[in-house]
Amino acid sequence: MKEKQVAAINGFIGILLLLLMGLGGAYLLVLTENPLGLLLLIGAILLASGIVIVQPNQAKAIIFFGRYLGTISSNGIWLTVPLAVRRSVSLKVRNFNSARLKVNDVEGNPIEIAAVVVFKVVDSAKALFDVDHYETFVEIQSETALRYVASRYPYDHAHGEGYSLRGNGEEIAEELVRELQSRLTIAGVEVMEARLTHLAYATEIASAMLQRQQASAIVSARQQIVEGAVGMVQLAIAQLEQDGFVLDEERKAAMINNLLVAIVSERSAQPVINSGSLY
Repeated sequence: MKEKQVAAINGFIGILLLLLMGLGGAYLLVLTENPLGLLLLIGAILLASGIVIVQPNQAKAIIFFGRYLGTISSNGIWLTVPLAVRRSVSLKVRNFNSARLKVNDVEGNPIEIAAVVVFKVVDSAKALFDVDHYETFVEIQSETALRYVASRYPYDHAHGEGYSLRGNGEEIAEELVRELQSRLTIAGVEVMEARLTHLAYATEIASAMLQRQQASAIVSARQQIVEGAVGMVQLAIAQLEQDGFVLDEERKAAMINNLLVAIVSERSAQPVINSGSLY
């Protein structure tokens, strides 16, 4: 099915036409007893059933004895095919909040994930006739697409390589939109936006994953501290040698050891005054 426009005329013109037919029919039937008046009255009554009012951001699909004739998507009052069934479809932008789903990411870790989907109907014929209850179809396909996308990526990358659900929110949202659009096109729905609203490890592994994240953060911080300390020690020794201080290998090693201990240690260094010779 594909949406098409049905033949319709302005409703005010249609009402004027119905009044003229009714008055003309009454005049012919009562005053002149002409049977044509009865036909005009019957025709006016039949045409009156074709009056339809379309609200803003609404579409009316016209079905005539089981056949889809077209859609009226312009708001206002219209006169269209009489004796037809009219089915309304909202064209407003709507939100759908998915439930919290428990999914295994690509590494097999159970996670909880949820998303909000912003969509609207752009083809009333597909929404009404190609799927059964398009709102339910959107909900089910949204959760299916969310599960599919979540299972393709890890929750977080330990080494910062590739995409992850936590670290690449924009990229994940774009892929979720593409996946949803491919599934919902059949229902005449346009996906405008999709965003993750909840992302967390499942309860049974949350504490273990928190410890792993803390350990990774500590290792990363200590690595940065060591790199900075080595640079500071190299700079100190180079500055001393530039100022004329002569340091043999043993004194240089002792200075490097003391400086590294003082900088890298988590506790304040206790100074020791050496009043004698190093040897």
